[in-house]
Amino acid sequence: MIVLFTDFGLHGPYTGQMKAALHQMAPGIPAIDLFTDAPMGNPKASAYLLAAYAAWFPAGTIFLCVVDPGVGGTRPAIMIEADGRWYVGPGNGLFELVQRRATKTRSWDIDWRPDRLSASFHGRDLFAPVAAMLARGEPPPGEPRGDDDDRRSDWPDDLCEIVYIDHFGNAMTGLRAAVLPPDAKLVSAGHILERARTFSDRPPGSAFWYENSNGLAEISVNQGRADRDLGLATGIPVEIVS
Repeated sequence: MIVLFTDFGLHGPYTGQMKAALHQMAPGIPAIDLFTDAPMGNPKASAYLLAAYAAWFPAGTIFLCVVDPGVGGTRPAIMIEADGRWYVGPGNGLFELVQRRATKTRSWDIDWRPDRLSASFHGRDLFAPVAAMLARGEPPPGEPRGDDDDRRSDWPDDLCEIVYIDHFGNAMTGLRAAVLPPDAKLVSAGHILERARTFSDRPPGSAFWYENSNGLAEISVNQGRADRDLGLATGIPVEIVS
């Protein structure tokens, strides 16, 4: 399958145009929307989401990833194979945490170019066709990468900030819950949050943090909205206290 991870949103033509390109070049191969609202123009926050959620998918999955504020500029176009999953997209740090957490990785520069390549929509014109080629079982259309200039070694293993607000107002952090002490408290926007196992462990209206279904520490309010009730938004820092 091909899994889409983008910041395009559900409005406008962009996701539809990418899916049309996939359908033309890889008909019959499912294209799944994982995120269409990844942190907009923010490869760093998106990298922590991608690493957490991609792990749920089996080997052989092709991830078509477009969070690409530098489209048309000097950032490279790359392919990554990490623990048997494929990732196609911009070399702007988006795959940093995927590569760092994998036991085995390989990477290529995308050398293939279509007859017509727009300056501002590589998702449709470049990355989608390459994802389709990989989904059809073709070899990577490029050369192995000779350097790692676009790696982000200065990014932390876990990011102490809000990286995503979901439809229900829950605030996902870039922290893996497994690395936090069992009694750890999180502090964000002036609120001290204790750990709970799930929503019903706290009274209605109570704020807490818990390990979400993909392993991230997530801040929530039982029968409320963490974004509205606590004043949380993407990019707000989170502090760990005991």
